[in-house]
Amino acid sequence: MSGRFWLDWATIAFSLFNMILLIWLGLTVLLNANRRDWGVWLMGGGLLMGAVFFVSHSAILGQELSDNLDGLNFWWQAAWFPLTVSPIAWYVAVLWVSGFWAAPQSSLHLRHRVWLWIMLLWMAGLLALLLIGNLIPAYAQVLQFDLSKTLILGNIPLLLLLFPLWTVTCILLSIDVLRRPAEVESNSTRTARRRALPWLLATAATLLAVSLVVAYFVGSVMTAATAVDLLAISMETIAVYDLVLSLLIALSSLLLGQAIVSYEIFTGRVLPRRSFVRHWRGAILLAGGYAAVVGWTIVIDLRPIYSLLLATLLLTCFFALYSWRSFWDREQFAAQLRPFVQSQEISANPLHPASSADALFTVLCRDVLKTADAQFIPLGRVASLVTVGLHYPPECSAPAMPPLPELDASMTSLDRASFAPYAWAISLWDERERIGLLLIGEKQDGDLYSQEEMETAQVAGERIVQLLASEQMVLRLVALQRRRTSEQRITDLRTRRTLHDEILPALHLAILQLNGANQQQPILQETLLQDTLTTLADVHAQIANLLTHTQPTPAHTPDPCRLVTSLRLLVESEFAQSFDEIQWQGLMRQGPTGEDADPITVDSTVGEVILGAVREAIRNAATHGRGDRIERPLSLQLGLSAEGGSAGELILTVADNGVGIDAGRGIATPSAAGSGNGLALHRTLLAIVGGYLTVESSPVGGTIVKIAIPPLRPA
Repeated sequence: MSGRFWLDWATIAFSLFNMILLIWLGLTVLLNANRRDWGVWLMGGGLLMGAVFFVSHSAILGQELSDNLDGLNFWWQAAWFPLTVSPIAWYVAVLWVSGFWAAPQSSLHLRHRVWLWIMLLWMAGLLALLLIGNLIPAYAQVLQFDLSKTLILGNIPLLLLLFPLWTVTCILLSIDVLRRPAEVESNSTRTARRRALPWLLATAATLLAVSLVVAYFVGSVMTAATAVDLLAISMETIAVYDLVLSLLIALSSLLLGQAIVSYEIFTGRVLPRRSFVRHWRGAILLAGGYAAVVGWTIVIDLRPIYSLLLATLLLTCFFALYSWRSFWDREQFAAQLRPFVQSQEISANPLHPASSADALFTVLCRDVLKTADAQFIPLGRVASLVTVGLHYPPECSAPAMPPLPELDASMTSLDRASFAPYAWAISLWDERERIGLLLIGEKQDGDLYSQEEMETAQVAGERIVQLLASEQMVLRLVALQRRRTSEQRITDLRTRRTLHDEILPALHLAILQLNGANQQQPILQETLLQDTLTTLADVHAQIANLLTHTQPTPAHTPDPCRLVTSLRLLVESEFAQSFDEIQWQGLMRQGPTGEDADPITVDSTVGEVILGAVREAIRNAATHGRGDRIERPLSLQLGLSAEGGSAGELILTVADNGVGIDAGRGIATPSAAGSGNGLALHRTLLAIVGGYLTVESSPVGGTIVKIAIPPLRPA
């Protein structure tokens, strides 16, 4: 120690500051890595090696030479091992993160593969000299500038030649790597590397300054030793050099920590986490406050009990503030999520264009993600319910998207040239499958998205999809109900008009004819009776035609819980004469039609919905399957299997060999053409009970309707 209060206090404080920050960074990289491969272990271990050096440095500064010479010599000897390993660890870690091993054919690999072997052999030689050679003098000899007992090259100790050159070479090689890294395919990796590059280059430049200061100090020592003027280098001068080095290393630790916590380039994660940044700031405050207090107590030689009390009070206050900040952050996070977790009321006017899903999507994009562009694309079962997607800003139209690349389970970085203005695709899932994609562009402030924001967007997006599907089901049910009501009113009016204007006058005429026939001669009586029969026949035809155009009442099923039995009775009672052949496949073929042999048991409500969907599918096949050729052979296949369904699901298939949906609609008359509203209604009802309905039709003919039955209850 120099004996000057401010100089000694600053030297000890910055030594402790560096020790705490390097320990925090090393443990953070190791504990929070996505995959702990050798590069992560190397970077985390290198940071911990730097922390070990400052442990030795602080232990040396905090002791007097006369008190514990053996302890000082131990820490002096121990400090050289992390000092030797840290530069090569930094160089190899920079190679790893820059793609040296990921791209073996890159120019980076060609430039540095020889240098890597040279530096590894150099490190092995240094470690061998440290372990078996007398490369490091004792601490007392260093204080007396007595380096005669160490390895000497000429008149210069080998130690003073090798280590400055070693550190400078490692740092210069790392700067070359950072300036020209290998190319990578991942957009997210390129973005993170591009944004972290200034921080890493600044870290390398600061470490280079540290190496140059060390080289300059060694040169000063050698000049003084040659001039036999060692007293010209006082303890105060050494302390100033030590403080400058500690300041530069503290700056490099801050720069490297900013790159690690802001972009997580060494943890292997795709996106950084905002909580890391808050924890990093807390670590800086703790390290600064703790180092200042403990360094002050050491310099003024305060009693150990008072030093312990001050450190304890500082740590307790910091922990209380950290807990308060954590609660505050949690409240802010809950406030952001509150619109997505609270119950949503559907608009009083169901057909109003503004919906809760639109409002939540706007909140997610504007307030949570702060993105400039976003678009929701429905997929899977939801695509049949949600006919339109969502986009942000709402006043702009959504651009057309090319086919998306292979997507992973959570998020995928998109090629900006092909998918502009979008940069990320977030997959939305339910318990069965992918139900949608959330495409988002760059943030409005140009910053990177965080891991928390992406996870929030995924959860909120899945909530919005379910809400949007529910709204679409309500809107569809309301529209279908209005259509059915209008059709029913038209049918009732037509029936009333037919009865009042045609059938009742015809019956009245027949009655008058019968009364007149009783008063006429036999010849006239026979003519009137013949006219009466003709009138009654016309009335009969009108009533039959009226009943034909009236929607028939579905046949009664004995028990909708017995699915196979009910389906057999449904087909045999309503559609047996509509097809030339009916085939049963899968579980449909098991046993007779009796209740005891039914292998499938479902809830009564679910059974009613399934039977209604099957009836609609079979009715469409019977009505439109033959097209304009009445003599066309038409067969029906009904199958039930577990293939293609999720866990606990069964797939009910209704297939025909007719003309197909588009052909059937194209040739059908306007009165008989299918609008698809029936299947839309049953698709919605199936979605409500947990199933779904898909329709496949080939251009050459044939239609396949697949109905997914929800997980069954035990029979």
